[in-house]
Amino acid sequence: MTSPDQDPPPTSVLLPTVRWTDACEEVSAQLGARDELLVICDTGDDPVADRRGATPDGVRIVLAGEPEGCSGKANAIAAGMEAAAHDRLVWTDDDFAHPNGWLATLNADYERRGPTTEIPVFVGRDPLARLFEPAYAIGGTAAVSAGDIAWGGAVVFERDDFDRPESVSAAAANAADPEAAFLADLRRTVSDDGTLSEYLDVTAANRTRVVPAGGSIRGSVERFVRFFRIVRFHAPRAAAFNLALSAAFAALCLFAPVFGVVLVTAISAAVYARFGIRRATFLLAGPSVLLSPLFLAYALARRTFVWGGRRYRWRSLFDVEVLPV
Repeated sequence: MTSPDQDPPPTSVLLPTVRWTDACEEVSAQLGARDELLVICDTGDDPVADRRGATPDGVRIVLAGEPEGCSGKANAIAAGMEAAAHDRLVWTDDDFAHPNGWLATLNADYERRGPTTEIPVFVGRDPLARLFEPAYAIGGTAAVSAGDIAWGGAVVFERDDFDRPESVSAAAANAADPEAAFLADLRRTVSDDGTLSEYLDVTAANRTRVVPAGGSIRGSVERFVRFFRIVRFHAPRAAAFNLALSAAFAALCLFAPVFGVVLVTAISAAVYARFGIRRATFLLAGPSVLLSPLFLAYALARRTFVWGGRRYRWRSLFDVEVLPV
């Protein structure tokens, strides 16, 4: 860390995307003289690759290549980590607004408390995603805050913050240092921030970012399956607890509907109030709870899911097969 009267060290911002989006403009406008933004895509066929040589100062386009045995997002982050010039790193996504001062605030967070993550609030863009907004608030927003879980949309850390966990892939076990082990694991799994949370202790800032979720019912179903798999493989006890809690709340709402619906709605309202979520979707907590066991059963039964234009068969934490869609 630097002292309060010193400028922060140069920062490498990693932003995986296949298109030049508003987020690219927003982040590039916040770069300091020594900072860099790495816009990471898959191949030269992606639209953003056409901007090579025509980007703002401090911005580079990085080609990650096609993923093999991992998700496209994990592959992009691994390539970006290897290409980044600096020790201080910020990960972000292209699907939410980055207001003026966003990067400076994250750097200030790091100076105060080390590795820091912001907190996502997922807002549905289709009927199914809106129905599950209370579940996203409790299982996503509140969980990130209470558990100090890294969210890949906005997290800052430095390379020497990595610590090798007890459970790693065979390739990571032979890596020379924790960062090399982390990159080895990234290239054998699906979740970038789930893997980061295995290697890094972060503190959640008391600050949220609104992230659009879904867009189609099919996409929201695939998202539900992916999120459940992430919890199942990275936090199996939490996944078992979530299954039991979902069944218990569904039974309560079914057999004592007035009390059950009032209770889950009140819990959702409290979570919304805690994180300043001003949406009426907390009122959907009752039907969301009733339907959750069906979707969880579906997620358990599914063998593949689609994410970012690719289909994945994720058998275990470090066993991923990329399939044609």
